[in-house]
Amino acid sequence: MNVPPIPGVTSPSPRLRGMDRLRHFWQRISEGRQIDELWSHFATDARASYGFYMKESDAEELQGRHGIRRWFRIAKILFWSLLTKMTPARRVLLLVALVLLVMSGPKFRFANDFAFDVNFESVAALAFLLLLSLELADKVTMKRDLEIAREIQTWLVPSKPPEVAGADIAFATRPQNSVAGDYYDAFYPNPEDREKLMVVIADVAGKSVPAALLMATLQASLRTIAGENAPLADLVARLNRYACAHSLNGLRFTTAVLSEYNPASRKLTYVNAGHNAPILRHANGAVEMLEVGGLPLGIRLDRAYETASLELRPGDALIFFTDGVIEAFNESGEEFGNERWLSAIRNLPDWDAQQSLQFLMKRVDEFAGATRQSDDITCLVFRCR
Repeated sequence: MNVPPIPGVTSPSPRLRGMDRLRHFWQRISEGRQIDELWSHFATDARASYGFYMKESDAEELQGRHGIRRWFRIAKILFWSLLTKMTPARRVLLLVALVLLVMSGPKFRFANDFAFDVNFESVAALAFLLLLSLELADKVTMKRDLEIAREIQTWLVPSKPPEVAGADIAFATRPQNSVAGDYYDAFYPNPEDREKLMVVIADVAGKSVPAALLMATLQASLRTIAGENAPLADLVARLNRYACAHSLNGLRFTTAVLSEYNPASRKLTYVNAGHNAPILRHANGAVEMLEVGGLPLGIRLDRAYETASLELRPGDALIFFTDGVIEAFNESGEEFGNERWLSAIRNLPDWDAQQSLQFLMKRVDEFAGATRQSDDITCLVFRCR
């Protein structure tokens, strides 16, 4: 059935329809991002990839080389680093594609009336496309597995803070990759007994899947030992024994701060096992570092750990964090550092834990900008009311 045109309404011209399709295609590809934002992401990815492929090179290889010799050496290092990260079959495919690309240029002339032009650009392009599709398939499969692992990891940490009489807690974590080696927790070992709250933050040496697996074992061990109502010193000693048995001779150690808080007395007892010292900002603005403890877990089996206690007062803010916070860097390669972090904590308004956490993380984000984070970032804020 033919539908008559509506008076006064004209259908768009083929050119306009083509422009609409082009805009829709661009929106789908760019996900609505502006050119400058896309360029910023590309530059960030390029710097990260350069660091990834160059990290195994010897710095002495580039010393004394300047100009074209230095660029040639960098290109050689990047090529071999890229090649060695592929499977043997894909290495051969890459080399074949490169040879075909190089051979596409020459022209051969026989006598005066016969010329032979070698042209393998299309074959080389198809070989590169095949190689890209193989690598992309691996990445997509691994990404799917990592997303499942990340979902499982979220089950191991609290999704929301527990209710604490006279205090509130907030936490945030940002893995550098899909999964993280950072761990935080706040729980009552005996849910029926609200006289002891465990507050923990830890950082397993390394990144991604290996660190995440060790983090999971640490969480399971901690929950089991804490459920036995073991004293804090005994709890840390038992965790250290377990960590030493699985640390690959100290290579996979764990830094941690483990603390017990009594809401009735406002007393906090803690052990710092080689971790970044939590910062207690008193209501009067003074700051105090929680440094008492010992070596990281998994370094020495016979190492004893000291405990320390302090009393929290209304208005106090206790900040737990991992080294990814102070080691965040900007586009110039400058670290956020302890001084900026201390300054942010000193300037912390008299807000609740969640607002305080947002205030602190915003300071880090403003400094880092669009730079890709180099480590897992975790922060936990404990505020007394």
